[in-house]
Amino acid sequence: MEMRKKKLPIGIENFEKLRSDNFYYIDKTGLIRELLNNWGEVNLFTRPRRFGKSLNMSMLEYFFSLDGDKSIFNGLDISKETALCEEYMGKYPVISVSLKGIDARNYEMAFEMAIQIMKRVPAKVQYLLESDALSEQDKAEYRKLLDDNMSEAVFCNSLRVLSELLEKHHGTKVILLIDEYDVPLAKAHEKGYYDQMISLIRNLLGETLKTNSSLKLAVLTGCLRISKESIFTGLNNLKVLTIADERFDEYFGFTDKEVRELLAYYDVADHYGEVKEWYDGYQFGNTSVYCPWDVLNHCDRIRSVSNVQPENYWINTSSNDAVKRFIQESANATTKREIERLVAGETITKEIHQELTYPEIYDTIDNIWSLLFTTGYLTQRGKAEGRQMKLAIPNLEIQDIYVAQIMEFFKENVREDGDTLNRFCDALQNEDAESVEEIFTEYLRKTISIRDTAVKKEMKENFYHGVLLGILGVKNRWGISSNREMGEGYADILAEPDTGDMGIIIEVKYAHDGDLGRACKEALKQIEYTKYEDDLEDDGVENILKYGIACYKKRCKVMLTEKQIK
Repeated sequence: MEMRKKKLPIGIENFEKLRSDNFYYIDKTGLIRELLNNWGEVNLFTRPRRFGKSLNMSMLEYFFSLDGDKSIFNGLDISKETALCEEYMGKYPVISVSLKGIDARNYEMAFEMAIQIMKRVPAKVQYLLESDALSEQDKAEYRKLLDDNMSEAVFCNSLRVLSELLEKHHGTKVILLIDEYDVPLAKAHEKGYYDQMISLIRNLLGETLKTNSSLKLAVLTGCLRISKESIFTGLNNLKVLTIADERFDEYFGFTDKEVRELLAYYDVADHYGEVKEWYDGYQFGNTSVYCPWDVLNHCDRIRSVSNVQPENYWINTSSNDAVKRFIQESANATTKREIERLVAGETITKEIHQELTYPEIYDTIDNIWSLLFTTGYLTQRGKAEGRQMKLAIPNLEIQDIYVAQIMEFFKENVREDGDTLNRFCDALQNEDAESVEEIFTEYLRKTISIRDTAVKKEMKENFYHGVLLGILGVKNRWGISSNREMGEGYADILAEPDTGDMGIIIEVKYAHDGDLGRACKEALKQIEYTKYEDDLEDDGVENILKYGIACYKKRCKVMLTEKQIK
C-alpha cells in the first residue's frame, strides 16, 4: 500500500501548522542562518506578492520565540547549525505583527483597523500584568496598549513600549517582525488618504526602530521599497534586501531543483516542462526562481486531473493596475514598440529606481518600468550595470496578463471610435471585401501586436481572432458567437447583424509563411468543407456571407466566397 502523500501547503502561512500537520515543506530555514551570520539590526525584504514572505516571517517567529514546540525544526537545514541554535533558538520574546489587513475607505476606519491589529500583539503577553519586574507605572502603560480608543501617539509608541516592558520582564532584548508594512500605504494611496497614513506608519516605524534600545533584531517585509526620506528617515541601521540583491536570493520563491523534487514526489514529473514555461523565469539576485503560489496551485490541480491546462493563478491575487497603466502609455510609439518586444520574449534595457513612493509610481513612464520590475511583472536577465537592467516578461503566465490587458485596452479604443467601427460593419454586410481588408489593417496597425518570435501558431491565430471579436463585440445589437459548434466543425466567428436576415461566417487563419493569399483560400475551403451554413439555413437565414481572413504581422488579406445561385 502506498504511503499517504503529504498535503500541499496552499495558502498556509503558519509555520508551526505546516510542520506539525504533515504538509510538504520546501526548506527555507537557511534564511535564519544568513540573517544571523550577516548581521543587520533592521532588515527589510522586498519581494512581489505570493513569494512566501509571510511564511518565512512565521518561521522566524517560531525559531526565536520563547514558547512553542521547537521540534518542528528537527531535520531542517538550520538544525545542523548547532551553535546558532544553542545561542538563538527559543531564546527571545518575539513581537510579530502583520499590517496586511489595514484596508479601508477612509483614514478614520483604517486607523481603527490598525488599532485592532495592534491590540492583538500585547494581548498575547498578558502575563506582564502579574510581573514582579514591572512597576505599577509600567503596568499602567501596558494597559493603554489594550485600549480600543488609543490615540495616535499611543499607537505609534506601542511597539517600542511593548518591547521595553518585555525586556524588563524577561531580562533579554526583543525580536520584532513586521510583515507587509506597505499594504496600508498602497490602500491609502488607492483611496485617497495617503498623507495621513504615511505619517502614521513613519511615526510608528521611527519610534519602534530608531530609538529602541530593547531591540535585538527587526525584520520587515513589503512589496515596494519606499524611499527613505518618506518613511525610514534617519534610520541608519536599515539593511534593504530587494529582488536585485544576491544575498538571500534563494529563500523567497522555489528553485528549479526544489520544483523538480516537488513534482517527482507527487508523481507528476512529466508536467515539469509546462510548469517551467508558465511559472519560472523570475531572477532574484543570481538565482532563477518560480512563483511558489503558482507551482503549488498547479501541482494540486494536475494531481487530480492530469490533462488540465496551466492557468493564471497569480492574477486573482493582486491588481494588475501597473500593467494596465503601462499598456495605456502605448499611445507613445516608442513604448508601444517596447511592449511588443517584451511580449515577443525579448529584453529591454531600462534604468530602474527601486525607491519610489506610492504617489510617484505612475508619475512617469520610467517609474512604471521600475514598478513593473519590483512587483514581478518584469524581471531582470543577466547582470545589472549600475541602475541599467535588462528586463523581460518572466513567463507565460505573466505574458498572459499582458495579452489580456492589451485586448482590454484595444476594446476600449474601438468603443471610442464608433465611426471606423460602423464603416467596418457596413463593409462586412455590403460584401465589400476590399474595405473590410483596409479597415482591419488600420485596426491592426493601431493595436499592440503580438509578434512572431516565441509565440505558437495557435496563440497568434487566437490573437487575431480576439482582435476581430473585440471589434464585433462592441456592436451590442449584433449576435456574435465564436467557436460555436455548427455543422460538422467549429466556425471561427459567426456574426448575425440586427437586420435578422443575414449570417456572416468568418474564418481567421495565420499565414505563418507570409503567403496571405494561400492562407485565405485555406480559410474559405474550411468554411465550405465544414458546412457551417446548415444551421443558419435551418433557422431560415438565406443571406449567408463567408469571409476568409488571413493575417501576418500587421498585414491582412480578406476574401469572400462567390455566392452560388440556388
